[in-house]
Amino acid sequence: EEVAFILSTDVAETRRLADAAGREMAAEIATDVLIIEDETFIAMDLESLVKNLGHNVVGVARTHADAVALAKNKRPGLILADIQLADGSSGLDAVNELLRTFEVPVVFITAYPERFLTGERPEPAFLISKPFQPAMVSAVA
Repeated sequence: EEVAFILSTDVAETRRLADAAGREMAAEIATDVLIIEDETFIAMDLESLVKNLGHNVVGVARTHADAVALAKNKRPGLILADIQLADGSSGLDAVNELLRTFEVPVVFITAYPERFLTGERPEPAFLISKPFQPAMVSAVA
């Protein structure tokens, strides 16, 4: 009501303007996200969470090879990656390979944080341990 008074508009118009501004700001920070995750339900949770934040999911990769192929084709603005993948391959290796081609921020979401902390890892990168809280992912995505 105070804002409506200051803007000399009615409350409904002020709310409409605030909603429009919020949508415009969200569109400005939205990006294409690649999810590298072999567990179907976790991938679905991440996809839902990312979409609810206003981002676009360009694909879900279950293996190193799938991740590299998708990322080279789609060029995501953010990667959410597990470390241990379905075929025994490594999400960490996939990300390191991709980062030799282009720069992209990465958030590792894994039940094996020690593999991230002791291996060759990209800098900067974020680490979230599984099981994760949706708020943790929302804070960095």
